[in-house]
Amino acid sequence: MKKTKFGIVVFPGTWSDQDCYHAVSTILGNQSVFLWHKETDLKDIDCLILPGGFSYGDYLRPGAIARFSPIMNEIIKFANSGKPVIGICNGFQILCEANLLPGILLPNNVLEFRCAKTHLRVENNVSTFSNECNSNQILNIPISHGEGNYYANNDTLEELEGNDRILFRYSSESGDISKNYNPNGSINNIAGIINKNKNVLGMMPHPERSCESILGSTDGNYIFKSIMKSITQS
Repeated sequence: MKKTKFGIVVFPGTWSDQDCYHAVSTILGNQSVFLWHKETDLKDIDCLILPGGFSYGDYLRPGAIARFSPIMNEIIKFANSGKPVIGICNGFQILCEANLLPGILLPNNVLEFRCAKTHLRVENNVSTFSNECNSNQILNIPISHGEGNYYANNDTLEELEGNDRILFRYSSESGDISKNYNPNGSINNIAGIINKNKNVLGMMPHPERSCESILGSTDGNYIFKSIMKSITQS
């Protein structure tokens, strides 16, 4: 498989950039470059990753300040050109603030930071980010967030549901969807969504933290390998 060139965006307060690099480069053998938030040259990147962290200390609200970093104009152009972008945790929050994805991430309904193993049911396995998965496959991927409670209005939810834009839902290990398996109160148990053009993914769980058996799961590799496959076939 052709190697993919990933660009990993680093904002002040980003902390999952090294984990993402390790996952896509050290483990999967791709080339990766770090892109400081003031840069405006995306260096012939195939796919952009906006990692987790606390960009700008989450002042105002998560992602609200990062959305105005110089690199965001280039990220928006990159996404609008049809190239793949994945926002993980804080990256998801930034993509929502930049209107590349609909909705908002609210404080967890339990009002506490949650760092735990979660199970995700794959709702759409024909996307750029999930084509290596089986339909309804259960992925073991952890969360680490205080504001991962996804919310959108009814019209947006109908559009997401009706156009297969919900990629992952929080579930039981056997695939049951209920509030008992929802770690943050996210509406409809939503854990990850894509944009209308289906080339931008936002997800709260951390696939880069589940790419080695020593971490308890290698299921995050399904997502990165799906991106690699899509780019190779494009």
